[in-house]
Amino acid sequence: MDELLASRGFSDATAPRAGGVSEALHRLVADWQLLADLSFADLLLLVPDGDGEHFVVVAQMRPTTGPTAYQDDLVGTLLTAAERPQVAVALAEGRISREGDPVWVGQAPLRQEALPVRVDGEVVAVVARDTNLAAARTPSQLEIAYLRSANDLAQMLAEGRWPYPGESGAEWSGPRVGDGLIQLDADGIVSFASPNALSAYRRLGHRGDLAGQSLSEVTVALADAGSPQLLANVATGRTPAGIDLEAHDAVVQLRALPLRPGGDHIGALVLVHDVTELRRQERALVGKDATIREIHHRVKNNLQTVAALLRLQARRLAAPEARTALEESVRRVSSIAVVHETLSGGLDESVRFDDVADQVLAMVVEVAGARVALRRLGSFGVLTAEVATPLAMVLSELVQNAVEHAYAETVSGAVDVRVSRSAEGGLVVEVIDSGRGLPDGFSIDGSDRLGLAIARTLVESELGGQLTVAAREGGGTVATIRISAAT
Repeated sequence: MDELLASRGFSDATAPRAGGVSEALHRLVADWQLLADLSFADLLLLVPDGDGEHFVVVAQMRPTTGPTAYQDDLVGTLLTAAERPQVAVALAEGRISREGDPVWVGQAPLRQEALPVRVDGEVVAVVARDTNLAAARTPSQLEIAYLRSANDLAQMLAEGRWPYPGESGAEWSGPRVGDGLIQLDADGIVSFASPNALSAYRRLGHRGDLAGQSLSEVTVALADAGSPQLLANVATGRTPAGIDLEAHDAVVQLRALPLRPGGDHIGALVLVHDVTELRRQERALVGKDATIREIHHRVKNNLQTVAALLRLQARRLAAPEARTALEESVRRVSSIAVVHETLSGGLDESVRFDDVADQVLAMVVEVAGARVALRRLGSFGVLTAEVATPLAMVLSELVQNAVEHAYAETVSGAVDVRVSRSAEGGLVVEVIDSGRGLPDGFSIDGSDRLGLAIARTLVESELGGQLTVAAREGGGTVATIRISAAT
C-alpha cells in the first residue's frame, strides 16, 4: 500500500497534505475490517491514477461474516471509470453511489457500491463495497442490525467522520463484529444485542435480556472494580474508546463506536469480546516472567555470597599463590553474577551486553588494584543469556591477563576492548594492550596459564567460536574472539 500511495503522490514527506492523506488512509485500512464484516461485503480502496479516468486498488479487505466476492488479490489492479462508474460518481460528486444493476464476476452476481473517503473536507479516495449476492436469503434480525450499522458507518466515512480522529484501528486486535455486538439508541438504551454479546454479559453475571435496558447502568453495576466513570462513558457509546470489564472471574473487552451520520448522535455500536481465557494466559505468562526474574535474582545473590566467602577465605591465607587463586575465583564468580543481575531486571532471556562489559571491566581493575585505564570501543548490542554468560567470563579472563601480565613491570598502562561485527554478521571482540608483549615461543595451544585455558575452552565449547592471541604491531598483545552467531 505504501508503494502504491507513494507512486500516486500520497506519501511525500515534503507535502504536508499528501502526508496527511496517507495517514488518514492508513487509519481507515487499519480499522475497516469492521465495515466489511457489518456489510457482509468485500472492500476495495481505490485512489485516482491522475487522469480521472483510471483508479488503482491500493488495499483490499474480505468479510469474515459472509462469502467473499473476489478469490483473487486485486491490490495493484488498474480499473477504468467505464468499469466502475459508481467509483467515478463518488469521487466527482462526493456522495455514496449505489446506482446500477448487479454485475457478474465469474459465477457470482455482485452488488457494487462506492463510498467516498473524505479527508479535510475533500474526497481523496473511494471505497468500493462489493457484496456477493449468490448466498442471498431473507436476512435475520442480526443481519439487519449489522447492515443498518454498516450504512451509518458508510455515511460517516463519506462525511469524513469515521475513522474517528485520534484513534487508530491498529490498536485493536479485538473485539470484532463476530465476537459480539450491541446496538444503542441515542439515549444509550440497548436496541439489539447479538447472541455472543448476551453470552459475554451473562458470564459477567447479568441475568436476562439486555434489550430495553441502559447499558451504562448494567455495566457499572456488574463491575468488580475499576473506573466507573470510564466504564459509563464507554457503555453510553458517546466516546470512541475501549475498556476491560471484570466481574465474576470473567473479563470482557468493550469498544464503543458512536454513530453520528450528519453530525447528530443517533446511537452507538458497542463491540463485546470475552477475553477471560486470553487474560488468564497473559497473567500466567507475567507470573512466569516474574518467577524467572526472581530465579536470576536469587542466583545472583547466591553467587555474590559465594564470592564473599571466597574473599573472606583469601584474607585468612598466608600463602600468596593460594590467596591469588581465590581472588581470581572471586572475579570469575562475580562475572557470572553480573549477567544474572542484568537478566533479573528484564522480561526476556537477553541482555544489553554493553552494561555487563562495563561492569566486568570496572571489577577487573578494582580486584587487580592496578592503575590501568580500560576502554570499550564499539557496542556488543543485545545478546542472549547463552552467549552473555560465557562471554562475560572470557572477557574477564582476557582483560585480567592483559592487566596482570602486560604491565607487570610498569606503573600504569591502557587496555582497549574493541567490538565490531564481521562481514558475516558475527561478533569480533579484541582485547588490545601496548605492554611488554608475548614471551618468546608463546603458543596458545601450549599455554599453561589457567585464565587463558578457561577463556579458550569457553569460546570454543560454549560459544562455538575461536580465540587467538597474537603480537600487536608496535608492541603489545591482541587477543581476538570471533563468534559466528552472537545473538
